[in-house]
Amino acid sequence: MAAATERTDELVREYLLFRGFTAALKQLDAEIKADREKGFRVDKIVDQLQQFVQSYDLAALRDYWSYLDRRLFSRLEDVYRPTVNKLKTSLFRYYLVHAIQNGRNDKAQEFFLKLASELQNQAEWKDWFVLPFLPAPDSNPTFATYFSRQWADTFIVSLHNFLSVLFQCMPVPVILNFEAECLRSSLIQEENESLRHKLFALQAESSRMKKEELEVEQTVTHHKLPAYVANMDRLGDSELDMTCNQRSTAHSLQSRGGFLSSFLSQSKKGPSRPTHSSGASPTQTGSMLLGKKEPTNHQSAKGKEGTVSCKDGKSHFSGLVAGESSSLQQRQKRLQEHGKERKELLSKGTVQGQSAEKKTDTSTAEAEPCSDLHAEQTETSAKVPGSSAEAVGVRQEQPFIVLSQEEYGEHHSSIMYCRVDCSGRRVASLDVDGVIKVWSFNPIMQTKASSISKSPLLSLEWATKRDRLLLLGSGVGTVRLYDTEAKKNLCEISIDEDMPRILSLACSPSGASFVCSAAAQSPVSHIDFSVINSGGKSVNQVPGKLLLWDTKTMKQQLQFSLEPEPIAINCTAFNHNGNLLVTGAADGIVRLFDMQQHECAMSWKAHDGEVYSVEFSYDENTVYSIGEDGKFIQWNIHKIGLKVSEYDLPREATGPFILSGYSGYKQVQFPRGRLFAFDSEGNYMLTCSSTGGVIFKLNGEEKVLESCLSLGGHRAPVVTVDWSTAMDCGTCLTASMDGKIKLTTLLAQKS
Repeated sequence: MAAATERTDELVREYLLFRGFTAALKQLDAEIKADREKGFRVDKIVDQLQQFVQSYDLAALRDYWSYLDRRLFSRLEDVYRPTVNKLKTSLFRYYLVHAIQNGRNDKAQEFFLKLASELQNQAEWKDWFVLPFLPAPDSNPTFATYFSRQWADTFIVSLHNFLSVLFQCMPVPVILNFEAECLRSSLIQEENESLRHKLFALQAESSRMKKEELEVEQTVTHHKLPAYVANMDRLGDSELDMTCNQRSTAHSLQSRGGFLSSFLSQSKKGPSRPTHSSGASPTQTGSMLLGKKEPTNHQSAKGKEGTVSCKDGKSHFSGLVAGESSSLQQRQKRLQEHGKERKELLSKGTVQGQSAEKKTDTSTAEAEPCSDLHAEQTETSAKVPGSSAEAVGVRQEQPFIVLSQEEYGEHHSSIMYCRVDCSGRRVASLDVDGVIKVWSFNPIMQTKASSISKSPLLSLEWATKRDRLLLLGSGVGTVRLYDTEAKKNLCEISIDEDMPRILSLACSPSGASFVCSAAAQSPVSHIDFSVINSGGKSVNQVPGKLLLWDTKTMKQQLQFSLEPEPIAINCTAFNHNGNLLVTGAADGIVRLFDMQQHECAMSWKAHDGEVYSVEFSYDENTVYSIGEDGKFIQWNIHKIGLKVSEYDLPREATGPFILSGYSGYKQVQFPRGRLFAFDSEGNYMLTCSSTGGVIFKLNGEEKVLESCLSLGGHRAPVVTVDWSTAMDCGTCLTASMDGKIKLTTLLAQKS
């Protein structure tokens, strides 16, 4: 408890100093210095009592014990009162013995004069009034024990133990409960680590079992056949069993040929999905189900049709039909050899079906098996990287395990911003139509608040304190403070009529202020695709301002100086304590501001074109920036313009983002939100791509970024990302131009 008290005193001292409460800090220091409980340090309390005894200060000794009695001992239950009284009696006897041993009989007589009225009625003090008048009290049988060194040491130890137990058992405020919280956190971390090892072990076991199953399957068949071909095998085997039992071998061969002919005719029309498939008519489905039991004219017609088809596909099925007359083992071997030519057969089957069938509905029916085959092949190819990635994860070469991926689909237009709040519990998203959604994802995905802005919105940022508040920057020169729980605007302030576009907002970590970037109207529309085709750059090359506003009063504090000339600031970011602010501008310059002096500490030309996104590194010794030139650069903030590393990123990661449609339609969106985000330790980076987020490993020694994991899941280009590390499992947000937001939960694997 003493250690927790000392740490808490230091934290309170630091807080008061941070808030500027110097008078309160001086008062706190004075009271701590005069603290009679000595910060709950038992050794110091016992030392104080011994000091009063050794200085023969009876009044101070009585006063200090009375204080301890009122402050601590009075809170004990009544059963402990006799123990407190015994300790008090022993303390006074310790005082008397010390006075007699040092020849201060006058102090012993003074003790009884002052306390006679209090002690004369107590039985334990009845024999002690003669102590000052005995010539050799240490040899008297009544007092000899108290003059021994052993009794004095026993008393001091007993007093020390009593106070220690008292401090351990007394209730403490929540702020002092550090030790229990640290222990609980340590136990949870140990449990998480144990579960992580179990997970890896289960994954390894699952991978081993899958590998064994795959080896068993490969010993039986080397090729995976489509569903309808596998169905044909099962039907063929049952047909063979039935004909072997009921008919002769010759008749069996004839029947088998009829069955294969009917299958070929079906395949040329386009093998339909089983039962109620949209591609097959009820008549065709019925003929497939009843073909074996009805040797009618319909069966013979199918046989004739199959004869024609069999002529076309004779080169492919001759070996199979010959194998039918032998044992099942031979037939299976032939079927495996036939698998090598399966793709060619299926491609030819479509052409043959078109020549054999002249009906208009045949073209519709034949498209379905091809699409099914294509979908199956696509699914297979998509699963192969997944399985290999899983295998890599088992070997712990993959830094993250994807636990889940969910989709938030409440937006119906392209996303501009998507940010997680400080607690990691809620997400705020903004689309180009001015629709704001505030939603949670733990334990379930649920929309908490929704709002539609009448004026266009260009920026969004969570307030760091009272994280229920959102800052919204518009295209008409206003900033709104939106309460996500009350679902209403608390206030709206006008920034500058001449610079109506609020391009960026950033709230300081303390929550006391926020910076706002205002810019004049751009001469080029942000949806004009001709700018991209013509190679035009820097559509934000317009005047701009960077302003500091007070969050509580909602009043402007100052305007930062932008050298060499006022320019539009595209992106802003604070460091962890708000002492530094980094900005990226349309002129390609990165500026670093000292927020204590409120001036630009340094600036340098970072990119050829606009700077789209900036962030501090994990250790805050460097900053990262992404620009219009497609460069991802790490800069040393201790030396102006010193590059630590530089990488080339694909166009789909830096923007502008392009979504193509039918008839040459193209939608263009310039970067607004964050283009990259880091994990909790700053070793990995999440960026945008055309199909989902991509995680890269940051390594200054390599000249090329190493791609570790592709999150995928999107059908449109991803335009902004965020990575929440507030909880143990990291949560990646990727938002795309079709209004879809993917929430991917990752588990970091510790090497």
